[in-house]
Amino acid sequence: MGARGKFIVLEGGEGSGKSTQASRLAEALDAVQTREPGGTAVGAQLREVLLGRGTAGLSDRAEALLMAADRAQHVAELVEPTLAAGRHVVCDRFLGSSVAYQGYGRGLDPDEVRGLSVWATAGLLPDLVVLLTVPAAESVRRTGGARDRIEDAGTEFHQRVAAGFAAQAAAEPERWVVVDGTGTKDQVAAAVRSAVVDRLGLDV
Repeated sequence: MGARGKFIVLEGGEGSGKSTQASRLAEALDAVQTREPGGTAVGAQLREVLLGRGTAGLSDRAEALLMAADRAQHVAELVEPTLAAGRHVVCDRFLGSSVAYQGYGRGLDPDEVRGLSVWATAGLLPDLVVLLTVPAAESVRRTGGARDRIEDAGTEFHQRVAAGFAAQAAAEPERWVVVDGTGTKDQVAAAVRSAVVDRLGLDV
């Protein structure tokens, strides 16, 4: 039986550079790159419901359940089999986003949201979470403002989300590492790689 792959997640608010850095890290590690929501065919359909402007009436609890459903399918179909086969996985958002967005952002109980996701993943947690942080003004500059339903939730919502990410990083320092996302793409990529080497001992 070969060694199990490592599961690395990039988290952060809108415009933090997660997607760019997930792509770079996956390439450097020769890892499978994926994202949530939408990392599977089923997930792609759920992503349309979750982020589309046509579902403005979606309740907060329904949103949390759909995110968990996407995660359950994602782990069962892609993440767990890949890790078990010995390959690393780099994911753009995972459980931490649900706690930050549906817990802190929407005002649901963060512990209940986390428990729902842990159940959905059959207990799978990342080996490392890299939280990219950028100031609110930089986020707006990078994204050009709201593009989907969740991005359009307002400034106070996104402030609560940022607080939710910070709280998780503080609560689990052995699993989370915070990286300043305001540098150049190369500078941030170097910091992310350094964190992966330091925490997981991987050759990047």
